[in-house]
Order: sequence, then C-alpha cells, then structure tokens
Amino acid sequence: MPPDFRGKVALITGVGRVGQIGHAVARGFGRVGAKLVIVDVNAVGVADRAKEFTAEGFAVRHVAGDLTTPDAGRRAVAAAKEHFGGLDVVVNVAGGLLNYGSALDLKPDQFERELAVNVKTTFLTCQAAIPALLERGGAIVNFASVAVLKPQSQMASYIAAKSAVAGLTRALAREFRDHGIRVNAVAPGMMKTADNVAQMKDAKVRWVELDELVSAVLYLASDEARAVTGEILPVAGDV
Repeated sequence: MPPDFRGKVALITGVGRVGQIGHAVARGFGRVGAKLVIVDVNAVGVADRAKEFTAEGFAVRHVAGDLTTPDAGRRAVAAAKEHFGGLDVVVNVAGGLLNYGSALDLKPDQFERELAVNVKTTFLTCQAAIPALLERGGAIVNFASVAVLKPQSQMASYIAAKSAVAGLTRALAREFRDHGIRVNAVAPGMMKTADNVAQMKDAKVRWVELDELVSAVLYLASDEARAVTGEILPVAGDV
C-alpha cells in the first residue's frame, strides 16, 4: 500500500517536461494526496504540467524560475505557505548530466555549469525550504546518482556534482537531525525515459522504471522512513 500524503505539501523541482523524472515524481505525490508546488526553469513547461495535474484533480501551484539563483526557491516556498499553509516535503529533482567525454576536454565553464545545475540548485532550494520545514518538521529527498557509488569514465563533472549532492545530503541530515527534518537522497541508475531510450538505442541496459524510482522517493519522504536520515539509497536494480 502506498504511503498517505493527504494534508501534506510537497515542493518538487525539475517538473517541466512530460515523461521525465520530475514529472513522474510530482504525479506520484499527487496520487497519494499531497498538495503540490512544482518548479522549473521552463516557464511554459511547468505551467502546462500544472494544468495537467489540475485536470487530474491535484491541488497544485507552479513557479517558473532559475533554481541556480536564490529567488526561485524562495518564491516556491512562499507559494507553499501562501496557498497551502506550509511545507512538509522537498524533492530536488532538478539537475542532470550535461557533459560526457574526457576530463581533459572539459572547459572550466562546462564544469562550473554542471556543478551549478546539480549542487547549487539543491543547496539553494534546501536553504530556502528549511526554515519552513522547521515549523512543522518534514523530509528532503535529493537526487544523487548510482554513478557516485560506481563511477564510470567520461563523466567527471557529473560525478563530481552528484558526489557533492551526496555530501550535502549527509551534512544537512546531521545539522538538522534534532530539529525534525530528515534529509536523504536517491541514487538512480539508468532511468527508462524516452530521452534515455533514444540515446542508448540497442545497448544492453538494466533499465529502472519511473514508478520504481517514485516508490523509493515516496518511501524516503514518508513517515515509514521516520528513522532514516543521511542515507543515499541506490535505485539501480543491480548489485
């Protein structure tokens, strides 16, 4: 039986594109009763997702903004408090793999951009949300990657960025352990999204289905995981 999030408010980042992880995670929370605040840099996309979720019967507000700046996270938290009375869950999906190739070919601005979209977005959203979470307790779920646990070549900046997300997760878990806030991360393997399937073509892949990842996120955000904090949970389907 899925966890019950009725009466809870969930802020989810990276919810701009159909069929991607943020879209699936937000829908998963909506289906178990959470009120949603969804955020994305893609203003048209996040507005369309809000219309879609409203049509499905979810209570939802959307915020468009660049999460590498403090303003977007602050506006999202303000929307949660103004429209829904507070905040209980934050899921930092925003991020992704930007650079694939030899570390020797990475330009400084490419490296910095990968850090920004993965680590800076996560940190600034957490920083904006934690004061609201302190008011009634709650959970943060960040997105690391299985590549942190099993590094691969050609992905130096991505692995550095997601390793920083894992470290940030553990640091925040420790700092706010005694204040009613749990902080964990999932470390997904190869997700079965349309983009990834097209990119991998005929390669042999152990795909992770979106609903498998959503179940892990819901678990970490729920009271079922009330004794779990500072953990990086692999969702990769292998050992």
